[in-house]
Amino acid sequence: MIELADAKLGIEFYATDSPGIGGSIRRRPEDFEVREIYADQDYEGGRYLVLEVEKSGWDTHHLIRELSRMLRISQKRFSWAGTKDKHALTTQRIAVANLDPAAIARINLPRIAIKILGRTNRAVNLGDLQGNRFRIKIADVVPDAEERISRITSEIASLGGLPNYFGIQRFGDIRPITHEVGRALVKGDPELAAFIYLSKPYPEEISATREARERLWEGRDISLALKTYPTHLHYELAMLNYLEQHPGDYAGSFNVLAPNLRRLFVHAYQSYIFNRILSLRMRRGLPLDSAVSGDVVCFLKGGNPDPGRLQRVTEETIDAVNRHTQRGRAFVALPLFGYETELAEGVPGEVERAVIAAEGVLREDFIVPANPDLGSPGTRKAALLPVDVACSMEGSAAWLEFALPPGSYATIVLREYMKEGM
Repeated sequence: MIELADAKLGIEFYATDSPGIGGSIRRRPEDFEVREIYADQDYEGGRYLVLEVEKSGWDTHHLIRELSRMLRISQKRFSWAGTKDKHALTTQRIAVANLDPAAIARINLPRIAIKILGRTNRAVNLGDLQGNRFRIKIADVVPDAEERISRITSEIASLGGLPNYFGIQRFGDIRPITHEVGRALVKGDPELAAFIYLSKPYPEEISATREARERLWEGRDISLALKTYPTHLHYELAMLNYLEQHPGDYAGSFNVLAPNLRRLFVHAYQSYIFNRILSLRMRRGLPLDSAVSGDVVCFLKGGNPDPGRLQRVTEETIDAVNRHTQRGRAFVALPLFGYETELAEGVPGEVERAVIAAEGVLREDFIVPANPDLGSPGTRKAALLPVDVACSMEGSAAWLEFALPPGSYATIVLREYMKEGM
């Protein structure tokens, strides 16, 4: 049975038939370890100081804001490869332009350890990241969990991997609304987008936060919200302050957010469309581990599927392409729909067009005229997520260890093993 929360994010299927192990995760940050994977690199000097940051209880955007304040420098001087979860023990690289290493001594934040790796002439970006390695504890699993894990692992191996869904972190762990904000922006309604982000309430939030959101959602009273919103809602308060000073400029209110944060909204909506296309492809019985005529495939580069290396599949090329898919050198690629996206053909194209038509969006909508810097040309992402999971038992808990390429989600692996209790 698929959880309702999953279905609302376009995640409609499990890949495996074996029963799950149940259990729960994230009881402590150290039960969910994430470490970025990079190629070996020599830091021989340059304008960027590269840091390795181990943290728990911090999401990346919040950390960057606090580092910026403590170092008294602009957030624009920071660069990093990926946003890491707050409820985890994470290790990631962050580069800071034109920063004296001695300034690191001024940083005094709890649950943070910083190691200076050296200097380079390049900012850290997503293209540098080879993947993430996870070590995750699932507590209170069923008594025969080890046997079930073995069966699920065998099923995944026979399938060649799992559906490469975007996980809930893409949409918001406690309040999964980023795709709804993105949909409103794409459809030309920045007012609705702003109020969804600021005030759409969710029952999982603490009561003071939920009640403040409910008042704004129902009454649209910006001045009252500024008096009642909890102080930890930094981003919301920044937008509310802007709207009080610039009444009605809802598009402009998004510009007070850091660029990496405000771009998440349209990207999350593209991710939601991707999930729906992936689910409909599975519903139609189309394979994920091999191509059919009309598909678009991407090829490996640097050990990971590269959306910049695409090829359309025809009746004439399908045998050659599928020799590559069988060897793990090519992958069926589904669209992250944007203003430059060319859709697949044949039956795969019918699937893509059906979802996009149901969403009621056009390519040009993703230009986002009111907020041009939020527009997205689109890209493609592999439909299949190859994964090799190692398991060890510790009493009534299971530890799972695995590595994933950039842009793939550990929660998608966990839900396949747990099947409940997430």
